[in-house]
Amino acid sequence: MKRFAALALSLFAACAEVPVGPEPIRLEFTEMRSFAAQSPGPSQRPNSEIALDFIDLAFRMESGRELPVFTRFEEPITVRVAGEVRQSMQTDLSALLKRLRDEARIDIRMTEDPEANIVIEAVPSRALQRVAPNAACFVVPRVSSWAELRAARNSGVLDWATLRQREKAAIFLPADAAPQEIRDCLHEELAQALGPLNDLYRLPDSVFNDDNIHAVLTGFDMLILRAYYAPELQSGMTEAQVAERLPRILARLNPRGQRAGGEIPSSTSRAWITAIETALSNASSGAKRRQAAARAIAIGQSLGWTGAREGFANYAFGRLQIGNDATLALGAFNAAGRAYGQSAVTNIHSAHIAVQLAAFTLISGDTEATIVITDDAIAIARQHENAALLALLMMFKAEALDLQGKTEEGTALRLDSLGWGLYGFGSRQEVIDRLNEIASLPPQIPPS
Repeated sequence: MKRFAALALSLFAACAEVPVGPEPIRLEFTEMRSFAAQSPGPSQRPNSEIALDFIDLAFRMESGRELPVFTRFEEPITVRVAGEVRQSMQTDLSALLKRLRDEARIDIRMTEDPEANIVIEAVPSRALQRVAPNAACFVVPRVSSWAELRAARNSGVLDWATLRQREKAAIFLPADAAPQEIRDCLHEELAQALGPLNDLYRLPDSVFNDDNIHAVLTGFDMLILRAYYAPELQSGMTEAQVAERLPRILARLNPRGQRAGGEIPSSTSRAWITAIETALSNASSGAKRRQAAARAIAIGQSLGWTGAREGFANYAFGRLQIGNDATLALGAFNAAGRAYGQSAVTNIHSAHIAVQLAAFTLISGDTEATIVITDDAIAIARQHENAALLALLMMFKAEALDLQGKTEEGTALRLDSLGWGLYGFGSRQEVIDRLNEIASLPPQIPPS
């Protein structure tokens, strides 16, 4: 289940007036941009870690509930779409299925057959929210339509733990969301329909993590899915049976991972998860959310955590302090940046922090720092196919270039950001709003 990005980047008309410098600049919107749907890169962690991750992903659910047996589809898999389907969704789904065939080696194809194994149905966001208030999209077993889902809600039909083998599943995603949000839902929910049903906050390199940092399936995710469909495994196996076969499977599929690793991360405590969930919940007041984020930081410190979980707790705290205490917000973002900066595995996490730090440097008038911060992060956002993040970073850099008097360079970069913004944020008005927000950040210099 993909949760709403509570810490999300939020943002567009054919021409728009955007206040930059002393005179507004008119921008003509380019066509919506999209990515080539390539892997962000191979898995980088040792197989000894990945084997433990696989077991926790395959035999636990997000609630902590254990699954009695291993389950997957045991036949060529067919996928059908239904509902209000946009062309961008069709394009992104085709690209995703190709990646699953090429990288995870899963036999999966599109079909129009009503008896498809997996049905992806686009429904209005309002309807989704009535069924699952805290989810942007979700996947369930044993049904093939929204009507079947509603009929089965109060029965045991939708219980993953009762499966011995997967034969049918349905994914429900918002028909009216931005193209990037729909694509992100496709990646996570189709991966969960095929494989892991769990999310682990300790994973720095996966969409199977409720931090919503990764937008598309990573090299780690594809390795997990490839192992899921390895011929050595089959539905109905116990945890012990899978664990016994897994080292040999990973050695065959990922020979570069056959090396010694560092200390294996501990499981994430339920108290930390509860604190983070409260911090991300719109149902709680601002004060309670800030307190919960601070509590998550303290829990992590008491357990000696570093890396992704330390960074995310500080990132959440920083976002929640924006508009409340700028000094605390900046301190939290710097702490998150240090935590994420410990490893190249968390480069995309660092790029999310770069957006926040760019706002602070732009407000202070430090244009050179803004450019340095965004330069590194732009390439990373592009590599990880996050158009919303990429557009914002480009907008910040364009504003800094304008303030340095490099208006031609700044305008060209700003124009380039618009097509990515359309894909990432969904509407021209949203992009215009973002441009205006960023243009209003630099210190206002009174005319002489």
